[in-house]
Amino acid sequence: MVEVPELWTCRAVVFDTDGVITDSARVHAAAWKEAFDTVPGVDPPFDEHEDYRRHVDGKARLDGAAAFLAARTLPADPATVSAVAARKEAAFVRILEESGVDVYPGTVRMLTALHGAGVRCAAVSASRHARDLLAHAGVRSLVQTVVDGNDAARLGLPGKPDPALFLEAARRLCVPAGSAAVVEDALAGVEAGRHGGFGLVVGVDRTAGPTSAGDLLGRGADLVVNDLAELLGR
Repeated sequence: MVEVPELWTCRAVVFDTDGVITDSARVHAAAWKEAFDTVPGVDPPFDEHEDYRRHVDGKARLDGAAAFLAARTLPADPATVSAVAARKEAAFVRILEESGVDVYPGTVRMLTALHGAGVRCAAVSASRHARDLLAHAGVRSLVQTVVDGNDAARLGLPGKPDPALFLEAARRLCVPAGSAAVVEDALAGVEAGRHGGFGLVVGVDRTAGPTSAGDLLGRGADLVVNDLAELLGR
């Protein structure tokens, strides 16, 4: 059991959506693989675990496409990046309709506990589908505000690892970043929380790989858990 009293003394908590609240990260990963597998010269092929978390997880679609192509030393010109991003979006929508998405029970317990304690919560996502995902998952009422890809486009907010999405969420909650916590599973998201000056950055290690926890700590997480139920102390 991990004791983290700092989380309960924070005035607000900003949660990433994909991979922290919902298991939609697996859908995003599968959609990315489908998109990258159509690109000639990708060798080795896109890996839904390591490549996903290192290059695209938590990032806007265009940024993720460009980052992975660059990692494979392939052309990342605007036309190629846009085409890959479009294929990923189409694949995501199709897979989501086919398989649906669940929530992580430990996160629901955490959101419920924070809600009961009067701690304000927000959900953040680079995806434009976050509001629908949260509503279908039945947890939209547990967060006071949502900042997603639609807001980023409308407000001109840069994607993670820039902290703009998290800072916008804190602004809407009327809480300074230093008095709020960020909960993230993505390396880019953990970096964003640290760069934004948030008082606590919690990394959620869903993959439990040989280096995944250390990678989250190395990017700026104050602590890492496999599931948020570990922070409930019961």
